[in-house]
Amino acid sequence: MTLIPIEKRRRGIYILPNLFTTAALFAGFYAIVQAMNDRFEYAAVAIFVAMVLDGLDGRVARLTHTQSAFGAEYDSLSDMVSFGAAPALVMYEWALKDMGKLGWIAAFIYCAGAALRLARFNTNIDVVDKRYFQGLPSPAAAALVAGMVWVVIDNGLTGDDVSWLACFLTVFAGISMVSNVLFWSGKDINLRKSVPFIVLIALVLAFALVSSYPPGVLFALFLGYAFSGYLMYGWRWMNRRKRRAEANETPPES
Repeated sequence: MTLIPIEKRRRGIYILPNLFTTAALFAGFYAIVQAMNDRFEYAAVAIFVAMVLDGLDGRVARLTHTQSAFGAEYDSLSDMVSFGAAPALVMYEWALKDMGKLGWIAAFIYCAGAALRLARFNTNIDVVDKRYFQGLPSPAAAALVAGMVWVVIDNGLTGDDVSWLACFLTVFAGISMVSNVLFWSGKDINLRKSVPFIVLIALVLAFALVSSYPPGVLFALFLGYAFSGYLMYGWRWMNRRKRRAEANETPPES
């Protein structure tokens, strides 16, 4: 009996979504290069560009029906460079380098937090509530770090002037990524659904606000987002405690 070999079908790679992922990876790599050349403002802006591109690749893949396992893995590796290694290195070179061991430990905590955050996201993607992220998303953490660098430089200060604050913010972002605190994902927003006209006006005003002073407004937005998860966590904790107290005070039925 002659066995006929079965030809394996070649798996193609979709160009369009992976093009956005590659562009995001390039922006992260560019941020690292600029940090090594002491051009920290360019590095911070490049991280924000990577964040925008990272938000587009998944949406483009879904709109064009070009999702693939390769694209998902490639996106995670790109995120690790753009939102893990790049922000940690930029912050270290800008403000933490002269702090000795504490400086590189803080940068490593951030980098490790980003790696753990991405690994947990990939393994829990099918079991978590789509409306919330478990832990601070790595792009938001990167924007928090890059936003601080950008706004401080824009105000004429150096990393040495705010080294302790930069150290705290870096550790805070790293720990927040691996925490169990829930952050709103925005995935429950339906872009195909009609909205009141006032929403369009609000979007125009939001763009105008960001364009008026990009470093400060973007940093404030992501700082508020980072604390919003902890505020919601505290609110839920207080409600649970209140319900327990009310249950204990309710007399048993005779």
